[in-house]
Amino acid sequence: MLRTAALLLALPLSSIAFAQTAPAPASAPAAAAPTESVATINARVNAALPADQAAMKAHVMFLSSDAMQGREAGTESYNVAAQYVASQFYSAGLTPAGTDGSYLQTVPLVSYKPASKGSFRYTPRGGSAAPLVFGEEYLPAPDPSRAKTVVDAPVVFVGYGIDAPRFKRNDYAGVDVKGKIVAFFAGAPASFPGEERAHFGNAANKAVAAQAKGAVGYLTLESPTSAKVRPFSRLAESYDSARMTWARPDGTGFFAAPDAPALGSLSMTGAEKLFAGARTSWASVVKTAETPAARFKAVELPGRLAIELATTIAPVTSYNVAGMLEGSDPQRKNEVVVLTAHLDHVGVGTPKNGDAIYNGAMDNAVGIAAMIEEAKRFKASGTPPKRSILFLAVTAEEKGLVGADYFAHNPSIAKERMVANVNLDMPIITYKFEDVIAFGAERSTLGGYVKAAAAKLGVTFSPDPMPDQGLFTRSDHYRFVQQGIPSVFLWPGTKGPGKAAVDEFFAKHYHQPSDSMGQVPAIDWESGTRFIEANYMIAREIADAPERPEWNKGDFFGTLYEGYGAK
Repeated sequence: MLRTAALLLALPLSSIAFAQTAPAPASAPAAAAPTESVATINARVNAALPADQAAMKAHVMFLSSDAMQGREAGTESYNVAAQYVASQFYSAGLTPAGTDGSYLQTVPLVSYKPASKGSFRYTPRGGSAAPLVFGEEYLPAPDPSRAKTVVDAPVVFVGYGIDAPRFKRNDYAGVDVKGKIVAFFAGAPASFPGEERAHFGNAANKAVAAQAKGAVGYLTLESPTSAKVRPFSRLAESYDSARMTWARPDGTGFFAAPDAPALGSLSMTGAEKLFAGARTSWASVVKTAETPAARFKAVELPGRLAIELATTIAPVTSYNVAGMLEGSDPQRKNEVVVLTAHLDHVGVGTPKNGDAIYNGAMDNAVGIAAMIEEAKRFKASGTPPKRSILFLAVTAEEKGLVGADYFAHNPSIAKERMVANVNLDMPIITYKFEDVIAFGAERSTLGGYVKAAAAKLGVTFSPDPMPDQGLFTRSDHYRFVQQGIPSVFLWPGTKGPGKAAVDEFFAKHYHQPSDSMGQVPAIDWESGTRFIEANYMIAREIADAPERPEWNKGDFFGTLYEGYGAK
């Protein structure tokens, strides 16, 4: 939920080691002893499943099996998973909506990382140039748009790097940053609403703002808070880990602000050197940063910083999987409701209890399974939707919503046809949910459709239970929001047993090898099919509605990205 196509038939069935064996006989004990293992509980609970539950489970068994090696974007195991989803889209009666008449949309990616420790040399006003110390005072950032990055410019401190008139905040007030490097703290003020806070705290969004003001790059400063959460020395241990983005036609990596790239990070010790002799002392900045409602005065620092960076850039190919269900209404079928779920997970990583495969059963094999079975429900209904529906399994979500971003910028259908997005990411179905959540529901008319569908299903609709987490900006739907398309992100709710189940998953299994069918608490397949039905009803409500979805007037995201109905 936050990394050469292979044919499915090329993988021998004998090589597929599923995380769970066949269901136990119907005569399995009805009650579990206190020492009963999770695997035994799973086998007992899932014995003799009804057909719809068995179908969902079958998808999850395959996609989260050890043979899929964690479905990391750009790997052959991910490609097999993509072919599997394509075959299921065919079975559901969807028409190909990818590249060159296929179900697969080729997604050109680049993997990039620092090629060296780089060089940071600071020249204070009236003084001599002196190097900063790698790992203690600075860490370099890779630049996906070029192999070598050279910047020599003054540095301006701009607080959090936020210009937000709606919230009466402009961290750039009183300074001119044209041709200069900006330095700011990560994140955004605690006083901002959760979703807007996540938006303004996003480094790429800050870079876009910096580029618009003429900055030539940005530095992220260590703060007292970040130093406690993750010390600079720990960041240094993984400074050269690979990142991923999608590739432009010339092979360079996409970054939203190529003229104001990330240049690196400065520790508090490194920042103190740059502030020496400044009108505002570093000590006072640090003291202000410790307050939740911190407001900083922008200040140009008395010196120049010369930075040289080298980046290794390697091409990688992955795939989105796209299938279309054409609408039946002569006018409305040209409008498309896009349903998304990410197919990738984080692959093979650090072993935990001897297990290095991060299977991603809940994150997000369950979401993909729900989308496949939702498509089959439309086919089984015998009544096509009024609007067309695009079912889209995206790659590289775990690398930063990359596959969805590529599709949003390079859609396989005309962009103006897309009128709504409904996203499924990591629905936790280890309990019987009593309500549903749709992050972003209050921002557009999509919220009304979600509430209507929930009522038909016999569950309640609940507001975002974690507004401070800013989840509306942290999954694939955000890339559609940035294109002005009304979007929601669906989850089973946290009423009743939900909160404890969600808390347990995040505490013990999120992005861990234990997110597998044999290790998470027993998956409740009945809840899984109820969630599928909820998704189906929501998509049906949106697709059949007389009016196209629109943003609520004045909504922050709708207005910012010029979405339909916002102004």
